[in-house]
Amino acid sequence: MALWGVPVQAQTVTVNGTVAIVAGSGSRSGKVDNSNAVVWLMPKAGLAVRRTSPSPRPHFKILQQHKKFEPHITAIPVGSVVDFPNLDPFFHNVFSMFDGKRFDLGLYEAGASHAITFDSPGICYIFCNIHPEMSGAIIVVDSPYFTISNQAGAFSIPSVPPGAYLLSVWHERGKPENP
Repeated sequence: MALWGVPVQAQTVTVNGTVAIVAGSGSRSGKVDNSNAVVWLMPKAGLAVRRTSPSPRPHFKILQQHKKFEPHITAIPVGSVVDFPNLDPFFHNVFSMFDGKRFDLGLYEAGASHAITFDSPGICYIFCNIHPEMSGAIIVVDSPYFTISNQAGAFSIPSVPPGAYLLSVWHERGKPENP
């Protein structure tokens, strides 16, 4: 649509909401932590996902630091590259044997970094075979409309075009969806 020869673009909206992680009856703490819920929108049939022009693959980093993966939960779009720099003063390894992306980076020393491209959607649980306490998850989504909730559970997804969407939520303490 044009108005006096000037193209008019459809307005986008920001989708805001709150997730609440409901703890089982065995909850030991009164502290509420609704963080790290990954929320994404998938257009319903007939609505195309807006893709940006070809550009370099988006890059993300998950640090290996203090015997942890930081951040613990990472959400990325399909096609992204994740760098895994080792910032600890000892060897680490990053591997995943899950369906989201199977890989094993092998052992590498302090100061080194390796990268993996995530080319299909799914959940990828990551571990270090030297330090069993190290774990994390990478949620690969086939949508540009995604985010991660904060401690209060609040989330915000900006620049969503008008249309009908399916909202999905993933949390590491959630049960897998039944097919």
